[in-house]
Amino acid sequence: MWNLAVPAWELAFRSAVIYLAMLAALRLFGKREVGQFTLFDLVLILLLANAVQPAMTGPDTSLAGGLVIIATLVVENRLIAFLRSKVPAFDRLLEASPTVIGEDGKWVDAAFRREDLNIDDGERALREHGVASIEEAKLVVLEADGSISVVPKDSSSGGGRRPRRRARIFRSR
Repeated sequence: MWNLAVPAWELAFRSAVIYLAMLAALRLFGKREVGQFTLFDLVLILLLANAVQPAMTGPDTSLAGGLVIIATLVVENRLIAFLRSKVPAFDRLLEASPTVIGEDGKWVDAAFRREDLNIDDGERALREHGVASIEEAKLVVLEADGSISVVPKDSSSGGGRRPRRRARIFRSR
């Protein structure tokens, strides 16, 4: 139960590499929040987790090995959070930039294609923000976190702001 089948450093190294690989894969996955995952996305994540487990543990099935892996993943996660807060270039590498998908009353079709969205996603976001059509929008932005921000044409720069609503993107694949 407590005897490691492989050295602790190997378990830590394996776990760190898998963490970075999963982080990179999810970064490439697109601008979506966890709550926006479709059923297909959830199945993918569960299968990936199951597939990488042997790569992290190798032949080790000990309790001590599991604790080493947990400690490695938690420390690595904290280190990445720390680096994101202190090194802007590192944060830009991990965080997607916002994308303008609508501007001056018109959709930006190239942005929809690049972000794998459809017009229904944009129109849903407009409605969630109380805007009836794209013609009434000054700016529509797909934010880095997957939400869609809408600035209506009739909005003033000072007071009278509308409450912010989170527009969720649900893509079927």
